Amino acid sequence: MQHIHILMVDDHPIIIEGYQNTLMASKKENQILRIDTANDCDTAYELLQRAANEKHYDICFFDISLPSSSDGKMTSGEDLAKMTRDIMPNAKIVILTMFNESYRVHSIIKQINPDGFLIKSDMTSSELAEAFQHILSSPPYYSSTVSNFLKKSVTTDIYVDDINRKILHLLSQGIRTVTLREHINLSMSGIEKRKKQLKLLFSVEDGKDETLIETARKKGFI
Repeated sequence: MQHIHILMVDDHPIIIEGYQNTLMASKKENQILRIDTANDCDTAYELLQRAANEKHYDICFFDISLPSSSDGKMTSGEDLAKMTRDIMPNAKIVILTMFNESYRVHSIIKQINPDGFLIKSDMTSSELAEAFQHILSSPPYYSSTVSNFLKKSVTTDIYVDDINRKILHLLSQGIRTVTLREHINLSMSGIEKRKKQLKLLFSVEDGKDETLIETARKKGFI
């Protein structure tokens, strides 16, 4: 028998229920699935830490948009996926997201290189079932939108590192620039320099933080 330890992380319990039902209904006769679930970064973090010390996950499904951890260190499924790569390098990572913006897709692939990448608007239960088996045996599996983005050349390659993503997240939470130093280990000049880089990166012509946040949110970076 093939025992498969799975983690599913999504902030909508009904979506997780749908994923679970699909995998349980479509699994092979020789497969036994053990599925853990989480709806936020804190719960997922605890499950990952426990699994790292006990039985590692074979495959982890991460939604990108999740409630941040209470300490602010984990702000998305992207952060959880990176952590999983560090503590469970053999675990297969699957990204499921509503984001279907080309730049965002390329950024996730560059930073995480997931074993599966599914855009929710593309996905049917039969595709999820097919993707699951494909990822277990011969990853990667990318849904049609992701595959099409990868085939096309991207004119502007937006790459936002961890510190810049944290700056964007904090600004979106209403944290003022003068107090960012309390949350990020950078000098004020260093923070201002990064903000300028972000505004150039996202073509913010009016120089306003509000425009930066709005643009970054539209492109799926917040």
